[in-house]
Amino acid sequence: MYCVINIQLICKVLNILCSIISCPTATRFSLNICQLFMFMCRFSLLLLDLEEHYFEQHTAYNLSSRGPVANRRSSGSLKICSKSVIFEPDDAVQPILKIPLKDCKGIATLEETIYLIKEENVVAPYKYERGETKVTFQLEAPGKTEDVVQMLLQLHRASCLDKQGDQTAMVAAILQSRLARTCFDKNSFQHVTEIPHMECVAEMVSPLVTNAGHICITDCNLYFQPMNSYPDSVVQIGLHSVKRIYKRRHGLRPLGLEVFCTENDLCSDIYLKFYNTKERDELYYYIATFLENHIVECTAESYMLQWQRGHISNYQYLLHLNNLADRSVNDLSQYPVFPWVISDYSSTELDLLNPASFRDLSKPIGALNTERLERLLERYRDMPEPRFMYGSHYSSPGYVLFYLVRVAPEHMLCLQNGRFDNADRMFNSVGETWKNCLEGGTDFKELIPEFYGSDGSFLKNLLGLNLGRRQGGGRVEKVELPPWASDPDDFLEKMRLALESQYVSEHLHEWIDLVFGYKQRGCEAVAAHNVFHPVTYEGGVDCDSIEDPDHKIAMLTQILEFGQTPRQLFVTPHPQRITPRFHNLSATPSLSSSELSPVSPSMESFEDLTEESKKMAWSNMNKLLILPLNNIYIYFFFSQMTLKALSSCLMLPDDKIVVCSSWDNNVYFYSIAYGRRQDTLMGHDDAVSHICWRDDKLYTASWDSTVKVFSISPANKKRTQFDLLAEFEHEAGVNTLDLSPAGTLLATGTKEGTLTLWDIANPLPLNQLTCHSGKIHQVAFSPDSRHILSVGEDSCLAVTDVQTGMLIATVHAELEQRCLCWDGNTVLSGGMSGDLSVWDLLSSKVIHKIPAAHSGAVTCMWMNEQCSSIITGGVDKQIILWKPEY
Repeated sequence: MYCVINIQLICKVLNILCSIISCPTATRFSLNICQLFMFMCRFSLLLLDLEEHYFEQHTAYNLSSRGPVANRRSSGSLKICSKSVIFEPDDAVQPILKIPLKDCKGIATLEETIYLIKEENVVAPYKYERGETKVTFQLEAPGKTEDVVQMLLQLHRASCLDKQGDQTAMVAAILQSRLARTCFDKNSFQHVTEIPHMECVAEMVSPLVTNAGHICITDCNLYFQPMNSYPDSVVQIGLHSVKRIYKRRHGLRPLGLEVFCTENDLCSDIYLKFYNTKERDELYYYIATFLENHIVECTAESYMLQWQRGHISNYQYLLHLNNLADRSVNDLSQYPVFPWVISDYSSTELDLLNPASFRDLSKPIGALNTERLERLLERYRDMPEPRFMYGSHYSSPGYVLFYLVRVAPEHMLCLQNGRFDNADRMFNSVGETWKNCLEGGTDFKELIPEFYGSDGSFLKNLLGLNLGRRQGGGRVEKVELPPWASDPDDFLEKMRLALESQYVSEHLHEWIDLVFGYKQRGCEAVAAHNVFHPVTYEGGVDCDSIEDPDHKIAMLTQILEFGQTPRQLFVTPHPQRITPRFHNLSATPSLSSSELSPVSPSMESFEDLTEESKKMAWSNMNKLLILPLNNIYIYFFFSQMTLKALSSCLMLPDDKIVVCSSWDNNVYFYSIAYGRRQDTLMGHDDAVSHICWRDDKLYTASWDSTVKVFSISPANKKRTQFDLLAEFEHEAGVNTLDLSPAGTLLATGTKEGTLTLWDIANPLPLNQLTCHSGKIHQVAFSPDSRHILSVGEDSCLAVTDVQTGMLIATVHAELEQRCLCWDGNTVLSGGMSGDLSVWDLLSSKVIHKIPAAHSGAVTCMWMNEQCSSIITGGVDKQIILWKPEY
């Protein structure tokens, strides 16, 4: 007896069928372990159409079985989805049936197409049954039949609407109504004492699919409960195990959040898409409170500093940049992008010391072939606005699955409506693919991280897939590798060696400029021949402003399928990596001959010994001991003269003269032997804030907005001659200065927070940027002259790259820091509170603190050349000598 629908009556009126009936006497079917395993493996959300939702499943029987079991009822699971009905038989030999709702004219009969999927449990292109067909299902639980039928009728009406926008809107309304009628089941809490903080609805994202459900976050855990209980009834993540979180763009809107419980893993633990940005941000900031210094750690600048100084590999740096630029393995339209770095795929031996073995990383793929580029530019010049050079992108879902089809065949079938690509267009050969990227008119794709990983499965056909036959008759099997690779493992190992090679390390910043940096957009992109379709760029299309729902959906579909350009991370040239070959060289053209001259073996050994002692001193900077300071001579010296209000002082190399700058606009020279003022330099119109001595020249910084360079020579026994050699003009008062170790570069900091880099030989600035929101207290070059560290009254420590003038790291201190010494990685600073702090710049953390080293602000700090002695002075009028304890 069928208790809900009179099938015969409806069949007389309608031509199409999909019947759901129930039997009151049906008994619940129980799966054994083996069948349950097959059940879990066969169905996946990839069997749904793109943007389709899976609502619920019911145990049911197919009364219209085909083949040898015709006229017998077949048990299985009936899945109710927003665009289709899917029946998964318990018998793995039978195919999964997918019935598109758009082909239904009523819930009674169905014509046109039925998809037969995974027949005999084999992943293969879908089979189709066309023509008028009758399919009858019987629910095991008769009490649910009416609800299921009403649900299907609603979804059927949505699928029959003329406009795609109206269909999407109606399905979205059905989904939200379903979510609103349910809530998170708190019986899923790990502990009864957990305190809920927030509950909302969202979707869990995985490649090509999303799954709606409820989020609940407590004081201990983050939970996601899928509406359909697939693949698990609840996903749970301990908040204290979270290592990284990232806000994401999803569908061009700021709605995504990705959570990682590992430091460097490519795959996240959960990717969530919210329905509004406010809820996403509230959850983000709540989780962030469980991560120490999270906001500081996850910046492109902090990773750049680690990479530039060799603390992370090229591979790790690219992963971090992809993460920060919204690239995720859960979003195929924004999959992590890696560069082709090798250009030789024909030699029997790969020579990684030969630059000719590598691709030119300063050019996009489309610009590597000059002849092809000329054709593209000719089309570009004749194109109406908005113009673009390349009709396809370097990263898209199709390209990702082109590479991964052998390990993700169901994703390819999902993307391409149940079909694999033509056998000759598949990823058959690494060399052929590279050649096509160089010569093809529409192929500009880059690589994916898997090419530099350790798992070569994507190069093999381990699943035994039938991917078709090529024109020559051969079957598509494993990927053909270059002659220099003996097998997939050898191939990947050499790809990794190439990525970390000297050549790539010296040029990777050029590719970063194209993909993540300042050559991604605008006139720099045009000059670099790096212009893609406007819809691929963040902000290129405001989908929320498009009123026509059909136009909006078409635009979103185009963007998601075409690919998206990463979020721009840098707007100035990216600095080059510090590689061993250039480790001791300045990054500017103004290198002195002494910096480039070779050193003798004995001198080299002495320098190595000195460097080791410096490293040892800095490694023990967290173990500073106070030593007694013999102040008798100092006090005697200063007691013999009347001093002005001093801003800084230094002793000349002959140890006979102390030079002091004063707030009264002058510089004073004091004789140690006679204990009196010997000369006065009246060279500024305002306070002299800082002085420096190098190579018999005096550098003076003043609040009159200048830095002046004087040569000093005795005119007679009583007077000294001061000759002005150079003047560096600023737009604000200069508060501090420093010279590079080689004495060729000058860094200055102003009262308005501007850092300026000068070539000593030329009074024009090389680079200038505002790196502090207030006065800069001190600037200091790193020992290798690659970076400048500055501290200011905004309580920030800022690291600037010398070569590019780019601010690459900003660390926020709890209190204002006034002075510092550093070795390029570790910083010793003195603050307003009197504390001394030891910072690890790479992790942006204070690793040690000496509280109340002074009873007031620490205003000055000096360290000897061997880094074995430190002297600090403060407003408490105390001078303290410190030594690292070994």
